[in-house]
Amino acid sequence: MEKKFIDLYDQYQHDSLDRREFLKRLSILTGSAAAAAALLPLLENNYAQAAVVPENDNRLNVSHIQYPGAAGDMRAYLARPKGKEKLPAVLVVHENKGLHPHIEDVARRLALEGFLALAPDALTPLGGTPADEKQAVALIGKLDGPTNLKNYLAAVKFLKTHPQSTGKVGVVGFCWGGAMANQLAVNSPDLTAAVPYYGRQPAAADVPKIKIPLLLHYAGDDEGINKGIAAYEAALKKASVDYKLYMYEGAKHAFNNDANKERYNKEAAQLAWTRTIAFFKEKLKG
Repeated sequence: MEKKFIDLYDQYQHDSLDRREFLKRLSILTGSAAAAAALLPLLENNYAQAAVVPENDNRLNVSHIQYPGAAGDMRAYLARPKGKEKLPAVLVVHENKGLHPHIEDVARRLALEGFLALAPDALTPLGGTPADEKQAVALIGKLDGPTNLKNYLAAVKFLKTHPQSTGKVGVVGFCWGGAMANQLAVNSPDLTAAVPYYGRQPAAADVPKIKIPLLLHYAGDDEGINKGIAAYEAALKKASVDYKLYMYEGAKHAFNNDANKERYNKEAAQLAWTRTIAFFKEKLKG
């Protein structure tokens, strides 16, 4: 698919472009409304076809729960392998589309690897993640930043003290969640390790606050995010932070999201995931 179509969809998803204007511009780019209608399903996510681990997998216990947040209970998806063994925990931070099925699937994938996985719904204070992705993106922009961070800090504490937790907690986040994973690395003394996927970087002045190892994944074709890498790396090196950074050339932003055929890069996603699991097993189980 041509980059111009993906760039327009990014503008629709992340900026102020409404659906009517988006479809109008897409029709112009494709040459007709019919061609735009045919292209749209390829641009949008298809969660029904993308699940790697079925929700009814008999090796897992999964449930929607609530945990105490900064100003009230937060809704979240919890996945763990069956049994009573204590497990290291991983917090899963969703994209700017909210807690959707792909992120719940990621939590189940982590559970199969032997982790207690929790995926909070950041939009709980605004009524929860809506079915309409565009509406979810708009709601993400309305979240109170400091309160949202506190809700995720509370999630880390929840996992650290969970009866089935060993007390070691990692975080993995994607896109908007990648930025949050970076912020948690800066702000949470209870974290043991962090894995941001294509996330915006924290301010250089905050980097010395990071006291945990980082595994950073970036897409080669992601100009907006990647322009912050050089300053981030310089600050990480200056602060002697333990980190590894991988650039997946040819991959687009959100390359891990297998619900989107045009963004998903199987080779990059599988390699990044293998590295992520190995990193968490080393840092959380070692």
